[in-house]
Amino acid sequence: MIKGLTITPPVLGRISIGRVVQKDGKRLPAKDDQFTITSQVQNKDGWINHPLDEKLRANNDGKLRQIPVRMLFNDPTLNLRAEYTLFDRQTGRPLCVGDGEHCQRRTSNGVEQLPCPSPDRCPLAQGGACKPYGRLYVNLSEDDELGTFIFRTTGFNSIRTLAARLSYFAAVSGNKLSCLPLQLTLRGKSTTQSYRTPIYFVDLTLRDGVTLKDAVQQAKAIDSELSVYGFDQSALDDAAKTGYANSCFEVDGEEMSDVVEEFYPQEDSDQMPTKTNNAQSSTRSIAQGLRQSVTAVS
Repeated sequence: MIKGLTITPPVLGRISIGRVVQKDGKRLPAKDDQFTITSQVQNKDGWINHPLDEKLRANNDGKLRQIPVRMLFNDPTLNLRAEYTLFDRQTGRPLCVGDGEHCQRRTSNGVEQLPCPSPDRCPLAQGGACKPYGRLYVNLSEDDELGTFIFRTTGFNSIRTLAARLSYFAAVSGNKLSCLPLQLTLRGKSTTQSYRTPIYFVDLTLRDGVTLKDAVQQAKAIDSELSVYGFDQSALDDAAKTGYANSCFEVDGEEMSDVVEEFYPQEDSDQMPTKTNNAQSSTRSIAQGLRQSVTAVS
């Protein structure tokens, strides 16, 4: 295997609760009150919807707020990847990835493992430069049982809720998470910070009409049936762990520009140095700052 190449689950498309809109000649992220399932292909207007989007939308009265899914792995942390991530806003390149205790940082000496104080206490994270970055991989189609659709988010509400649900469902099913009949559910809530206007986050629940007792029984039956046919779920989980661990940074080159467009509004990026003249010097200065801050934050 090529070292430094992260092997993530094969992605067939994306799930989002937002979109990129044109405003005053700028491309800016906008939240939505429903899911959208897109393919891996885009045109001048943006990402083209996946055929599953129309199919599922027809069953939900036009508003897609529930998506039936299956987890690919039994280990919750293989289905949901989440870390604090500091991106270079010009290139989308991850410069620092941490868990609140330790981090991997690009410095002038290469990638180093250093203390991670979390964004609230890190001087380099000011101004929203470092965000929680979550990626949930789910299976939607029986036509490709090892293919996934990815939901990306920087929202604490979605990351916290999904992490809890995955952990709880794995526990009550006897670590048979991949066999449970689940669905993504869009929920809304108002907070003081949102000025009482609704904000939306993603939850993971049992499919409609399925009780927890029935779901657990069904998961055990499916697991037994797959074992009879020689399906090795433990080996699949191990293969995923090996693939994730093959590099320091999990964000691949193809999605870097998408991350910047989704999570860093263009109006913020306009305040950064121009990409053509100063991207390399910006990256070097941030890397140097990362290295110099170790003493200050540890």
